[in-house]
Amino acid sequence: MLVRWLIVLLLGAPSLAAAATIMVFGDSLSSAYGLQRDQGWTTLLQQRLTEKKLDYRIANASISGETTFGGRNRIDAALKTHQPSIVIIALGGNDGLRGLGIDAMRANLEALVRASRKSGARVLLVGMHMPPNFGPAYTEKFQQTFRAVAAKERVPLVPFLLEGFAERQDLFQPDGIHPAAPAQALVLENVWKGLQPLLKNR
Repeated sequence: MLVRWLIVLLLGAPSLAAAATIMVFGDSLSSAYGLQRDQGWTTLLQQRLTEKKLDYRIANASISGETTFGGRNRIDAALKTHQPSIVIIALGGNDGLRGLGIDAMRANLEALVRASRKSGARVLLVGMHMPPNFGPAYTEKFQQTFRAVAAKERVPLVPFLLEGFAERQDLFQPDGIHPAAPAQALVLENVWKGLQPLLKNR
């Protein structure tokens, strides 16, 4: 009887384990701005993980309007609260739109990656592009910053959150900045390419 109980306990142990947490740490592009909460790509990500029977839960710690500086100031508290196994860092777009210093953005991104890794989490960095009207010199330096941080910190990179549809105005809300509901699945596919190798069956 004791042996049978032990077998049941051991076989049942995986289902009793708490799901690991994936923390999305971004701005309005990740916080379902202008959409119903369940339309955002982070909710679609949770649905995909569930469908694939991957034992992860999403903690969306994204804030509309967030910059890398703001994220740097709150990352420790977010890590302590959610205790994630994986952190998706998707910040920087507001730095560019507000003309904040690129060197400061790079330092902030590096700090975010290091804080996340120090907590024991694996990290996925998600890049952003600036519109061409910002000028070729600025836009190239901006994009290169994400590549440089990923290379220096040795973390995977999704080069551009809006890859493949950034020029399609029909997939954006009237402000021309935030993806509309039909585009959220496309955002998910971009993130999934970088996230999938970090996932582990539990």
